[in-house]
Amino acid sequence: MLPVILQAESHVPLYVQLRDQIRALVHSGELRAGDRIPASRELACQLGVHRTTVANAYAELDAEGLIRGHVGRGTFICGKPARPADPPARPATYGGAMRWESAFADERGDEALSRLMPEVPAGAIAFTAAHAPEEFYPVEEFRRCLNAVLRREGRRILQLGSSDGYGPLKDALLDLLRSENLPVRPGQLLITGGCQQAIDLVCKAFLRPGDTIALENPVYPGAISIFAAARVRMLPIPVETDSSRTGETGLNEDALEAALLQDRVKLIFVTPDFHNPTGTALPLAGRRRLLELAARYQVPVIEDGIYARLRLRGASLPSLKALDTAGNVIQIDSFSKVAFPGLRVGWCVGPETAIERLRLVKQASDLHTDQLSQAAMAEFIRRGLLARHLERMKRIFRGRLEAMEWALAKYMPSSASWTRADGGMTLWLTLPPGFDAADLLIHARERGIFFLPGRHFYPQHPRPNTLRLCFASVDEKRIRRGIEIFCELLKREMRKHQHSARTEEPARVALI
Repeated sequence: MLPVILQAESHVPLYVQLRDQIRALVHSGELRAGDRIPASRELACQLGVHRTTVANAYAELDAEGLIRGHVGRGTFICGKPARPADPPARPATYGGAMRWESAFADERGDEALSRLMPEVPAGAIAFTAAHAPEEFYPVEEFRRCLNAVLRREGRRILQLGSSDGYGPLKDALLDLLRSENLPVRPGQLLITGGCQQAIDLVCKAFLRPGDTIALENPVYPGAISIFAAARVRMLPIPVETDSSRTGETGLNEDALEAALLQDRVKLIFVTPDFHNPTGTALPLAGRRRLLELAARYQVPVIEDGIYARLRLRGASLPSLKALDTAGNVIQIDSFSKVAFPGLRVGWCVGPETAIERLRLVKQASDLHTDQLSQAAMAEFIRRGLLARHLERMKRIFRGRLEAMEWALAKYMPSSASWTRADGGMTLWLTLPPGFDAADLLIHARERGIFFLPGRHFYPQHPRPNTLRLCFASVDEKRIRRGIEIFCELLKREMRKHQHSARTEEPARVALI
């Protein structure tokens, strides 16, 4: 048996772990040219993984020239691949090319966020993008707003402005928030370069390396990226996704309370409305209990409210900030999901002392936020165009959500399950036990179907048999077709899995 160990909880796909470990065994000399390695079915049985996992690892090693399969004989090590000869030594010179890798502050080379934006070939059906489709952007209306503000105050808005944001946009946001039963004073509002900058500012203002934060598991990978870079300890709190089992969805408050009892938690990071990636929403009772826990243990709450305005059915629930009577919540938000993601215009709402601290941190980072984008967005709101655009997008998203739910109910095998979402842009799919979504993606891409494996969304304890499906950027016809193809592929792999299990059972009995 090969001396390899696969970690199911790792973010690295199983086939990549196996490939890398076999490659390391060859380079270390433990496996030598001519050595026979187990057949894919045999090794899959030994490791307790699907045969496809081993087959994918072997295929990449074969392409590298490390192994070679021979019909009727087996698979053998070919030896280390030939390496290019070292270039001739050059005479020492001063002022030579700098090797920048040696100057990096750390060795992190894994760009987690790049996984959320894979390259998708033309014609493919991609359930990967959590944003509105570009063809629905009201570009002409926005262009008129932009022209208007340039004519009216172009010289002023092209200058540096206030660190806390462009005044007319703050006024428009204050009116918007008050209409949503969230009375906010000017000193409680800070304009940011989107939610990603807001999370970064919160991290810099309130956390030190080694501090502990509680956050959902799974969670938005952009948050994982920022907290990991800050050397913050992430304490994962499970997200309930099956309301039929617990009666509720969203952050598990019992697990949160246990964590608060055992650890000195500095912040709680949560997305109560249409959580990314699961699409779940925390019920009203859960929101009140979360705030009660935060007050009891004196832990601030960071509420990501970016999807709250995308409720597609059912009654709206008050945000954590709207329920917050003790001043324990900072809410971050953005126009990225409801209008133009490329503008990078967002905001924070919180107690004045906290907002002032965030303003000072922001000022040290970027001096101010782009006033031209803010001014155009303020005009877009003032003319009523944002409200009109949002209502249109909600109608479109509702149809797409219903199309995905219909297709999943029609084609998905009963051993798989998915979340019910009443808004947002995503659903969370759980495959049958024993399946790895990263392995399944390899075959799905060959059929022109793209999705994001669930392992990218877990700060700890990933569940490999989960994946995220975004419905917002795909039309109804392609949603139905894409889900049908995906389900056909999944059923085919399930049949292979079942056949492999039946054929291997006699061998296990004989060994016993």
